[in-house]
Amino acid sequence: MSIVAIVGAGTLGGSIAHTLATRDRVREIRLIDTTEQVAAGKALDIQQAGAIVPFSAIVVAHRDLHAVIGADLVVLAGPADQADSDWAEEEGVALLRQLVTLNHRAVTVCAGSSHRRLVESGVAQTAFSRQRLIGSAPYAFQFALRAVVAVELECSALDVSLTVLGIPPDHVVVPWSEATVRGAAIARNLPPARLAKLQRTAPLVWPLGPYTLAAATARLCEAIIEGTAAYGTPCYVVLDGELGIRGRAAAVTAHIGTSGVTHVAEPSLSAQERVQLDTALQKTG
Repeated sequence: MSIVAIVGAGTLGGSIAHTLATRDRVREIRLIDTTEQVAAGKALDIQQAGAIVPFSAIVVAHRDLHAVIGADLVVLAGPADQADSDWAEEEGVALLRQLVTLNHRAVTVCAGSSHRRLVESGVAQTAFSRQRLIGSAPYAFQFALRAVVAVELECSALDVSLTVLGIPPDHVVVPWSEATVRGAAIARNLPPARLAKLQRTAPLVWPLGPYTLAAATARLCEAIIEGTAAYGTPCYVVLDGELGIRGRAAAVTAHIGTSGVTHVAEPSLSAQERVQLDTALQKTG
């Protein structure tokens, strides 16, 4: 059983803490925010819920960033005084500079929808390696899109298999040529009009809500901590020559272990999808 430190007790940070606690697969969750009363109130509320759910995880609040010391994994969410916002890029980079000094071994997950640039800047401007600084929003995007496809095809989201690549939401690439439902290829079994509808829907799933982001982040955190072979996980990773790009964070399919990203998978794409991805990765902003 391990320790997860969540930096930021806003809506997203509180949702991640609650999700991790109820799944009861980590020993301690540290909710860190300078607005200590908010963090303490959320930690107490979550802890008291443990008598009902139940779970045995300990949830504690801290004001000082030094509470990340000893954590097995660190999550950046968003500040309590701007409850529905992610850490902005400038604030986030400042936090990352401190985090890499206080806990140099923990993988750090940037959980916000807007955190692609934070991952990119964090690797460029701090001592974080690209292996230990990743973003979980594409993982949440994958699950959200599976849910949308399931509604359209009248099946369970568990039956849907797909991934997301590129720069969501405007330059997202979904390899529909590889997507399946119950093992059957979607692109080969849907009328063109219905497939086109799904393709138009994908960017509209963004932005993601805090519960979706929290659920995906919690699942990713557990996979990293437990070393349960998180193969084929969509996440933000700073590319280092993969897909012909260097120094740019993008949604890619990565293999992740206890030390972070171990490998970026080469996607299987149709010719059209390859062009779409190449175009997406060349976009700025």
